[in-house]
Amino acid sequence: MGISAGGAEGEYNNTINVVPLVDIMLVLLIIFIITLPVATHAVIIDLPRQSDAPPPDVVVQPITITVQSDGQIMWNGTASTIPDLIGYVTDAATKDPQPEVHIQADKRAKYASVADVLFIVQRGKLKKIGFVGDSSGGI
Repeated sequence: MGISAGGAEGEYNNTINVVPLVDIMLVLLIIFIITLPVATHAVIIDLPRQSDAPPPDVVVQPITITVQSDGQIMWNGTASTIPDLIGYVTDAATKDPQPEVHIQADKRAKYASVADVLFIVQRGKLKKIGFVGDSSGGI
């Protein structure tokens, strides 16, 4: 003879069993008690102090290298040859800070021409190199 909360045998007990809920809450409470001291442990860091002098306003104009469809290379709008390009890149690499290099290739330009320009710029020790896409929206 078991204890039954319902009236007759076979009826369902519609009360909520609270024991599993209490067990889960106790486990979570223990986890929070254990992890709370670890989370509140302070780490002392020496942060750099703010200097009173404002940072220098050095504006470096980016360099635009354009490779046209016929293989012609333009350095900031000026037509140049491969030896001229090597000289320009060497000169730009000595500047501090180094300027950004924007390589813009015509969509009909040969891959070899663009690769040659990229090779020269990389071998010239320029660090900030990027490609400029066509802004017309066409592919």
